[in-house]
Amino acid sequence: MRTVHSLKELRSILRSYRQQGKTIGLVPTMGNLHEGHISLVRKASEAADIVVTSIFVNPMQFGANEDLDTYPRTLNEDQDKLAAAGNTLVFAPSAEEIYPEGMARQTKVIVPEVSEGHCGASRPGHFEGVATVVTMLFNMVQPDVAVFGEKDFQQLAVIRKMVRDLMIPVQVVGAPTVREEDGLAKSSRNGYLSETERAIAPVVFQTLQNTAEQVQQGRSDFDALEQEARDALASAGLRPDYFNIVSSRTLKPATENDREITLLAAAFLGTTRLIDNLTISR
Repeated sequence: MRTVHSLKELRSILRSYRQQGKTIGLVPTMGNLHEGHISLVRKASEAADIVVTSIFVNPMQFGANEDLDTYPRTLNEDQDKLAAAGNTLVFAPSAEEIYPEGMARQTKVIVPEVSEGHCGASRPGHFEGVATVVTMLFNMVQPDVAVFGEKDFQQLAVIRKMVRDLMIPVQVVGAPTVREEDGLAKSSRNGYLSETERAIAPVVFQTLQNTAEQVQQGRSDFDALEQEARDALASAGLRPDYFNIVSSRTLKPATENDREITLLAAAFLGTTRLIDNLTISR
């Protein structure tokens, strides 16, 4: 496995692979990899001959007072995990390599509608930063397939719409959320949790499961269900950011006519923001 830091070297290596007729898969990450990320790499290796994992803590998708400066940078450990998973190439650029003229002068990609609400409301500008850097990575790597985790459900929806709208020739694949034994979705930010907070954190998924069960039993008073879920999170010691029941296709508030529904949740536990989701069919 090789690690490169410059676009020039990346393109040179990928050009050689393409000349050999190899297909290329991309897994964009911000590093500090866990089993959830590694599952994306394995899925990409099933769909492509060559797997490129990017490791870049993207400053454009962090808002004011978020954890850009403290976000864990663990390149050496990440390289070991990727090598064991059969990854081919790591692209770990600097911010200067990605934004040579600075972010203020950078052309940006905005994906309307699906970026609004949920995390888009709580983190203004976040999805603009995600869409911009993913578009750039697609242009730099030119993958045949790109794999993203379903834990970031809204992000995956944003990327899928962006690819459709801009006619980017890449197949976007979603991979199931990987969880701890107690149901907590694996996340790089779980490392911020204290021992006490870690014991509380599974309540997020438990609340999603409880709400989903009530929907499948026939309840369609979604506003009331959302409020009950927020109350349950608060009672457990979390500070709810949102709990929304939406159409899986549009991410708009669900109606009785929607056959596939996704429950989206975000809550703070101490200073750590946890997100999760659960999709059900009716």
